[in-house]
Amino acid sequence: MSKLKRGIDNQLSIFDLLRQVEAQKPLSRKEGTCRIIDPLRAAIRDAIKNSPLSRYEIAGQMSHLLNESITKEQIDSWTRESDELNGRTPRHIPAEYLPALCQVVHDTEPLMVMGRVAGVFVLPGPEALRAEIQRLDEEITRVKSRKRQRLLFLKEMER
Repeated sequence: MSKLKRGIDNQLSIFDLLRQVEAQKPLSRKEGTCRIIDPLRAAIRDAIKNSPLSRYEIAGQMSHLLNESITKEQIDSWTRESDELNGRTPRHIPAEYLPALCQVVHDTEPLMVMGRVAGVFVLPGPEALRAEIQRLDEEITRVKSRKRQRLLFLKEMER
């Protein structure tokens, strides 16, 4: 049996993802299995970290999309782990803000975290796929350029 094929950035193909979802066990009804704040907080933190935007820019773009004020401090409170340690009440991102966050940072993992627990999976839309294809094309161009530079350098060294 062949290994699963993965893309440039180790993402599963859509077919591999469907096979993986089909193979999963039915939803667990055990107590606490739907408490996903820690994985959700980690997914939001990673999405923000991987975004080229600052937290101020993310807050501004989310405010525009939601037509209400979102601040950097709110974003910080949604991602901070130290609230319980410092005696503060932990803050959670409201569910209606998640689509705006995902759209701004170009990362659907926070929604995927929620979907997995509910027994569904989230697929990117056509625009997101086009953006990903464009990003991959740009990455390929950069790699080819670096390869050409290395070949020229090698040629110069061999003279």
